[in-house]
Amino acid sequence: MNRNDVTEKIITVKVSKGIQWADVAKKVGLSKEWTTAACLGQMTLDDKQAKVIGKIFGLTPEEQKWLQVVPYKGSLPTPVPTDPLIYRWYEVVSVYGTTIKELIHEEFGDGIMSAIDFSMDIQRQPDPKGDRVNVVLSGKFLPYKSY
Repeated sequence: MNRNDVTEKIITVKVSKGIQWADVAKKVGLSKEWTTAACLGQMTLDDKQAKVIGKIFGLTPEEQKWLQVVPYKGSLPTPVPTDPLIYRWYEVVSVYGTTIKELIHEEFGDGIMSAIDFSMDIQRQPDPKGDRVNVVLSGKFLPYKSY
């Protein structure tokens, strides 16, 4: 057994029982974005969180332990994603990445936006022309230091 096996079990149970990520997140007490990432194997849960997830998805104590192991981050199986939705994000970064970089540097100086001290919010935005996906990414600015 490994972390991928636990992730597959979580997804299987989610589908078979019609579980929603937002409902899981409420029970865990964290955002739906972070909780989903954790259930998909990208974040580390503590013992209490793992037990809540374990109860929801019927995980054994051993499977719950795997949720507490620091994962190998990065979930894409190929350098260029083939899933259409994920590919759109790749496309956004390909087209607008240099613009985002330039504007962050202009506003903050030389550094990066953290993906560790980070939060994300995904919401549906009603629109008469078709609902829109509203994504807010918020990361702490980390300036490069001279030494």
